[in-house]
Amino acid sequence: MDFEFSAEQEMLRSSVRAFLEAHAPLALVRATYETGHVDRKLWEGLADLGVLDLGMVDSAVVLEELGRALSPVPFVSSAVGARALYPGLARTSTIGTIAVYEAGRRYDWRTPRCRATRSNGDWALDGEKVHVPDPSGADVFVVTATDERGDLGVFVTAAATVDPTETIDGSRPQGRTRFKHAAAQRLDVGADEVAQAIDRLGVAAVVDGVGAAGRALELAVQYAHERVQFGKPIGSFQAVQHLCADMLRTVELGRAAGYYACWALDDAPPDEAHRAATLARAFAADAFPALGATAIQVFGGVGFTWEHDIHLYYKRLLGQSVALGTASDHLEELANIAIR
Repeated sequence: MDFEFSAEQEMLRSSVRAFLEAHAPLALVRATYETGHVDRKLWEGLADLGVLDLGMVDSAVVLEELGRALSPVPFVSSAVGARALYPGLARTSTIGTIAVYEAGRRYDWRTPRCRATRSNGDWALDGEKVHVPDPSGADVFVVTATDERGDLGVFVTAAATVDPTETIDGSRPQGRTRFKHAAAQRLDVGADEVAQAIDRLGVAAVVDGVGAAGRALELAVQYAHERVQFGKPIGSFQAVQHLCADMLRTVELGRAAGYYACWALDDAPPDEAHRAATLARAFAADAFPALGATAIQVFGGVGFTWEHDIHLYYKRLLGQSVALGTASDHLEELANIAIR
């Protein structure tokens, strides 16, 4: 099995990297921390590149570059998550997001308290969702709710009240959304499709994290060559070399797990796709935040200052750990998969 990217995919990588270098500098990331808003021109530029309607393997190329640039666009929530349940979204630059989790229920999304009622053929939503990614910039919300028969349904609505939630990573806004008799359209998907969308969201977060982790490693190695202590670059000290080697191991293992999961979500049977997605999340949930902390350790005190860039990567990796869930939950799911 060949996991090398094709020439076309490498061209895609070059195009996305060039676009982000030109239009999404870290100054834009810092501005997003202040405003919490999506840069529509940046999103429309990605749409013009034709990257909003790709399979998971091709999306991996884009996701890694977005993570490397800490790009503040809702690619994961819209182009990966919402589109998985609402494919028509990809044909426009409309921004969507996915709302499946509820307060106090951890990862139990199969029996939502959010309710969907029908009157004269029209659906309406009532309820509340939490940890909704990129809600302030979303044009539509893809929402799970329980219908009048007690079945899980998936609905799309533009009527939501958003309360922003403070997060570690200001370039990845989250919020609480409330629906009160919100007019909605029911989508022809069920629990299996929702489960697959959640796996896709998790793997997308892993690959985005690979990009951020890889760039954090590059910055740490560069600093280790430049920073002089006791008359020598600190990169010549074995302790610092060990820190960088540990980060490299994490990046490569995360990349291997993320790439394989993307392939599995595109081409493997559903059971193997779920196993691969769970394995990738189990590794990245703990390993990526630890890498960010290690990068800060290489930089020392300067790494914590607002003026330096490395703390932005640490925050992205910490934020991704929240999106990924806990490693222990994923390891438990892996054990259950083995038993089944």
